[in-house]
Amino acid sequence: MPGSFDAIIVGAGQAGPPLAARLGEAGMTVALIERHLLGGTCVNTGCTPTKTLVASARTAFVARRAADFGVTIDGDVRVDLAAVQARQREVSTSSRKGLEDWVASMERCTLFRGHARFVGPHEIEVGDELLRSDLIFLNVGGRVVVPDLPGIDDVAFLTNSSILELQDLPRHLVVVGGGYIGLEFAQMFRRFGSAVTVVERGPRLLGHEDPDIREAIQGILEQEGIAVRLGAECIHFEARGVDIAVGVSCEDGPPEVVGSHVLLAMGRRPNTDDLGLDVAGVAVDERGVIEVDDSLQTNVPGIYALGDCNGRGAFTHTAYNDFEIVAANLLDGGVRSLADRVPAYALYIDPPLGRVGLTEADAQKAGRRFRVGRRQMTRVGRAVEKGETQGLMKVIVEEGSDMILGAAILGPDGDEAVHGIIDMMNAGATAATYRRAMPIHPTVSELIPTILDDLGPAQ
Repeated sequence: MPGSFDAIIVGAGQAGPPLAARLGEAGMTVALIERHLLGGTCVNTGCTPTKTLVASARTAFVARRAADFGVTIDGDVRVDLAAVQARQREVSTSSRKGLEDWVASMERCTLFRGHARFVGPHEIEVGDELLRSDLIFLNVGGRVVVPDLPGIDDVAFLTNSSILELQDLPRHLVVVGGGYIGLEFAQMFRRFGSAVTVVERGPRLLGHEDPDIREAIQGILEQEGIAVRLGAECIHFEARGVDIAVGVSCEDGPPEVVGSHVLLAMGRRPNTDDLGLDVAGVAVDERGVIEVDDSLQTNVPGIYALGDCNGRGAFTHTAYNDFEIVAANLLDGGVRSLADRVPAYALYIDPPLGRVGLTEADAQKAGRRFRVGRRQMTRVGRAVEKGETQGLMKVIVEEGSDMILGAAILGPDGDEAVHGIIDMMNAGATAATYRRAMPIHPTVSELIPTILDDLGPAQ
């Protein structure tokens, strides 16, 4: 007879352990299955290690700028990559250890190590164990996409995971992909001391951002010495001695970039191809994304999908919010829905971009009539005082309703400053309400009411 549980959770990423805790507190027995490391992408190869690296990169950058602030540093600023990597591993390991201890303390939760696979609509096999439950939650995350590009099998390339193991600084890092992951690694390794080139197939970096934001981001990177090659339609690879030649076929510039290392950052895909979802009858789209409704339930009653694998958000905070929605609806008598979620995210270059709600392009596509408030960081006192005047702030407000539709803050602490707008949007507050706020001076956030007082037409 299979081992029966009140609930089975496949994957111990950001949604899995807190859901196991809540279900256990409600008196349910839970099987938590993880085939690799607890904590998923965020703790092991994503947010925790990479933002630790970003902190080291910023320290090197600020140290090199010390003279701008009247501070003298004798000698060159050098980066010991092995020591930098050791620090990020220590932070990541500590975070994972805390999570492991928490799971071990859950009285009604049994942790199974191994690969989970459906052998029936409500039966999952893990090694020699056969587990059964009417309530199954899939939190299996995603992995890097390695596209079948010419020559890819002939060269050694890095991914967001393997680059965390580098001990020696690349002489020239070629980053293939101009999205969040690629740009964050590009800037940090440039600040560590590598020459860096970003190669993007599309005509622009971060194509989903509005032109003013993406152009400002590209300017920030190029000002630090990062080369950007756009429109690279025919990317291919060739070993060139100890180096790697990346053919780019761009409209402008040389037809290839020769680097010592190549980082592939061309997107991610869900870890759903080896779960036996067809046996359970769970529907997926052409990319392998598990299709869910606004309560996170799949087409099979009792089976839910949370986190990156459901295609409804690819961030740690969206995965955790998936858990909150499921827990509220199943355990608290709530009626929470993905449809109520205000999308928000950040890009952790320096200065960071904090984003919430709609872009101008999104609002136009939706047929919304709106006005936009803008302020360059050169006109923000706090940014001037810190000597960090790159970037801008913008807020989009709907005409008539006065509702805030979206915002972007690219500048010092933009990832934190945007939270005031996130909170107002979640509360359903109008721009008029925000205008009456008395913010603290000197901050970046203090300019938001001023921006809302000076709305202009969309551009």
